Amino acid sequence: MSVISYKCPNCDGELVFHPRTQKYRCEYCISAFSQEELNRMQPETSKEKQEDVSSGKTRNQEGSVYSCPSCGAQVVTDKTTAASFCYYCHNPVVLSGRVSGEFMPHKIIPFAIDKEQAAEKFLEYVHSKKFVPRAFFKKSQMEKITGVYFPYWLVDLDFEGTLQAEGKKVRVWREKDTEYTETKLYWVERRGDIHLEDITRNALTKANNKLSLGVLPYDMSRARDFQMGYLSGFLAEKRDIEQRDLETGVGREAGDYGGKMLRDTVHGYDSLSVKKCTFDVRRQNWEYVFLPVWTVTYEGRDGKVYYYSMNGQNGKVCGELPVDYKKVFLFSGLIALIVFLLGLTGGYFL
Repeated sequence: MSVISYKCPNCDGELVFHPRTQKYRCEYCISAFSQEELNRMQPETSKEKQEDVSSGKTRNQEGSVYSCPSCGAQVVTDKTTAASFCYYCHNPVVLSGRVSGEFMPHKIIPFAIDKEQAAEKFLEYVHSKKFVPRAFFKKSQMEKITGVYFPYWLVDLDFEGTLQAEGKKVRVWREKDTEYTETKLYWVERRGDIHLEDITRNALTKANNKLSLGVLPYDMSRARDFQMGYLSGFLAEKRDIEQRDLETGVGREAGDYGGKMLRDTVHGYDSLSVKKCTFDVRRQNWEYVFLPVWTVTYEGRDGKVYYYSMNGQNGKVCGELPVDYKKVFLFSGLIALIVFLLGLTGGYFL
């Protein structure tokens, strides 16, 4: 497997994708290039100027070891890492074999929020919550924010649904001392073509499923054809959950949603009892995509590690915040004191 490092056409420095400008920026000469500009300048190298170095890869129990193309130091990765950094020179590297062939994503949404903006949005989120420990607001905590491209499966489905049900109308009236109930039963059928798109599922086993799905949705209209250069400057993980592992669950959920859609078209009955609901899938399109996520962790005083994720496109935050119980007790005591004083004041005027 090769280790790829993206180089500046002007000074041969490292190129890193910059979310705010949506361009590749050289950290040395401060040059900036769009993807189209790099394509025009380097058409002979798959439209990207890159250093492709044989890694001399070795394996250990947890993953693989590669040679950094800039300083020669070892870069240690686990089996799903697709982009990382050299721990010595901090050179961003892309492990090309893990994002090529069958593992090459169809689409990618590049980061639209940079690290500074992510820290600001995350602090806004934390400030809106009460009883968060002071340590959570330290600069060192914000520096832990990491940009990661996580793998997802994206599914579009077209299917025909058929619903068979029994509708019931009940009429109750009185004549003098007698109450009458009339029940009418109706056979109800519905059939329709249903289209569902952008059904998104996590494709990484080690990812926290609650967090990876909690940052959804993304605006997939802004997805681009995959280019490895977008990974430069970020971490990335390749999938280890395959389409076949998700098909049954996705089909079941799509069927439940389609059944609800058909049921919602039935009106005018006091009750509806579904007898049969079937679906015939006409078309399904699966795409493997990389989506941008900012992640951060915090170890609380209770020893528990708290995990957070932020949508790298729109800033949506998902995670469980720690609680500073000293703040809770102080706040509760203050409220009790105010209530007590108000009670005394009320008693004085009475």
